[in-house]
Amino acid sequence: MSHDPNCLFCKIVQGQIPARKVYEDDDIVGFHDIHPWAPVHFLLIPKRHIASMADLQPEDAPLLGKMGVLVPQLMKELGVTNGFRTVVNTGADGGQEVFHLHMHAIGGPRPWLKG
Repeated sequence: MSHDPNCLFCKIVQGQIPARKVYEDDDIVGFHDIHPWAPVHFLLIPKRHIASMADLQPEDAPLLGKMGVLVPQLMKELGVTNGFRTVVNTGADGGQEVFHLHMHAIGGPRPWLKG
Protein backbone atom coordinates (compact mmCIF):
# COMPACT_ATOMS: atom_id res chain seq x y z
CA MET A 1 0.00 0.00 0.00
CA SER A 2 1.36 3.39 -1.02
CA HIS A 3 1.62 6.23 1.51
CA ASP A 4 3.07 9.73 1.42
CA PRO A 5 4.71 10.48 4.80
CA ASN A 6 3.97 14.19 4.36
CA CYS A 7 0.28 13.75 3.46
CA LEU A 8 -2.29 14.77 6.09
CA PHE A 9 -4.75 12.09 5.00
CA CYS A 10 -2.08 9.37 4.91
CA LYS A 11 -1.34 10.30 8.52
CA ILE A 12 -5.03 9.81 9.36
CA VAL A 13 -4.95 6.40 7.64
CA GLN A 14 -1.84 5.48 9.66
CA GLY A 15 -3.49 6.59 12.92
CA GLN A 16 -0.93 9.36 13.47
CA ILE A 17 -3.65 12.04 13.43
CA PRO A 18 -7.02 11.39 15.09
CA ALA A 19 -10.25 11.60 13.13
CA ARG A 20 -13.93 11.07 13.95
CA LYS A 21 -14.44 8.06 11.72
CA VAL A 22 -17.77 7.16 10.14
CA TYR A 23 -16.42 4.16 8.21
CA GLU A 24 -13.33 2.01 7.73
CA ASP A 25 -12.48 -1.14 5.82
CA ASP A 26 -9.38 -2.51 4.11
CA ASP A 27 -9.54 0.06 1.31
CA ILE A 28 -11.34 3.18 2.55
CA VAL A 29 -11.59 5.46 5.58
CA GLY A 30 -14.47 7.85 6.14
CA PHE A 31 -14.34 10.66 8.69
CA HIS A 32 -16.12 13.89 9.58
CA ASP A 33 -14.73 17.06 8.00
CA ILE A 34 -13.09 19.32 10.60
CA HIS A 35 -14.63 22.39 8.92
CA PRO A 36 -18.11 21.17 7.93
CA TRP A 37 -20.22 23.08 5.40
CA ALA A 38 -23.43 21.36 6.45
CA PRO A 39 -24.92 19.46 9.42
CA VAL A 40 -23.45 16.23 7.99
CA HIS A 41 -20.14 16.54 6.15
CA PHE A 42 -17.72 13.66 5.91
CA LEU A 43 -14.89 12.62 3.61
CA LEU A 44 -14.19 9.23 2.08
CA ILE A 45 -10.57 8.57 1.19
CA PRO A 46 -8.71 5.58 -0.18
CA LYS A 47 -6.17 4.18 2.25
CA ARG A 48 -3.70 3.99 -0.61
CA HIS A 49 -2.24 7.39 -1.51
CA ILE A 50 -3.66 8.63 -4.78
CA ALA A 51 -2.97 12.34 -5.20
CA SER A 52 -6.13 13.28 -7.11
CA MET A 53 -8.88 12.08 -9.41
CA ALA A 54 -6.51 12.88 -12.30
CA ASP A 55 -4.16 10.14 -11.04
CA LEU A 56 -6.72 7.33 -11.10
CA GLN A 57 -5.93 4.33 -13.26
CA PRO A 58 -8.41 1.89 -14.86
CA GLU A 59 -7.73 -0.61 -12.07
CA ASP A 60 -8.98 2.00 -9.54
CA ALA A 61 -12.54 1.91 -10.96
CA PRO A 62 -13.81 -0.59 -8.33
CA LEU A 63 -12.42 1.60 -5.53
CA LEU A 64 -14.13 4.73 -6.81
CA GLY A 65 -17.34 2.77 -7.37
CA LYS A 66 -17.19 1.46 -3.81
CA MET A 67 -16.78 5.01 -2.50
CA GLY A 68 -19.80 6.14 -4.52
CA VAL A 69 -21.96 3.29 -3.21
CA LEU A 70 -20.92 3.99 0.40
CA VAL A 71 -22.05 7.62 0.40
CA PRO A 72 -25.82 7.02 0.35
CA GLN A 73 -25.50 4.16 2.84
CA LEU A 74 -23.53 6.30 5.30
CA MET A 75 -25.77 9.33 4.78
CA LYS A 76 -28.81 7.23 5.67
CA GLU A 77 -27.02 5.89 8.77
CA LEU A 78 -26.24 9.50 9.77
CA GLY A 79 -29.88 10.55 9.40
CA VAL A 80 -29.73 12.34 6.04
CA THR A 81 -32.85 11.30 4.16
CA ASN A 82 -33.77 14.31 1.99
CA GLY A 83 -30.79 14.44 -0.36
CA PHE A 84 -27.10 15.16 -0.22
CA ARG A 85 -24.24 16.37 -2.34
CA THR A 86 -20.98 14.65 -3.31
CA VAL A 87 -17.95 16.65 -4.42
CA VAL A 88 -14.48 15.63 -5.60
CA ASN A 89 -12.18 18.61 -6.11
CA THR A 90 -9.34 17.80 -8.50
CA GLY A 91 -6.09 19.77 -8.70
CA ALA A 92 -5.30 23.30 -7.58
CA ASP A 93 -7.60 24.92 -10.14
CA GLY A 94 -10.37 22.51 -9.11
CA GLY A 95 -10.17 23.67 -5.49
CA GLN A 96 -8.30 20.66 -4.10
CA GLU A 97 -6.50 21.61 -0.88
CA VAL A 98 -5.24 18.22 0.36
CA PHE A 99 -3.57 16.27 -2.43
CA HIS A 100 -4.91 12.86 -1.50
CA LEU A 101 -8.03 11.80 -3.39
CA HIS A 102 -11.11 12.47 -1.27
CA MET A 103 -14.84 12.57 -1.79
CA HIS A 104 -16.87 15.07 0.23
CA ALA A 105 -20.36 13.93 1.23
CA ILE A 106 -22.47 16.88 2.39
CA GLY A 107 -26.07 16.82 3.60
CA GLY A 108 -28.68 17.77 6.13
CA PRO A 109 -31.22 20.56 6.38
CA ARG A 110 -30.42 23.76 4.50
CA PRO A 111 -29.21 26.46 4.53
CA TRP A 112 -25.61 25.29 4.46
CA LEU A 113 -22.54 27.42 5.07
CA LYS A 114 -21.37 26.82 1.48
CA GLY A 115 -22.72 25.21 -1.66
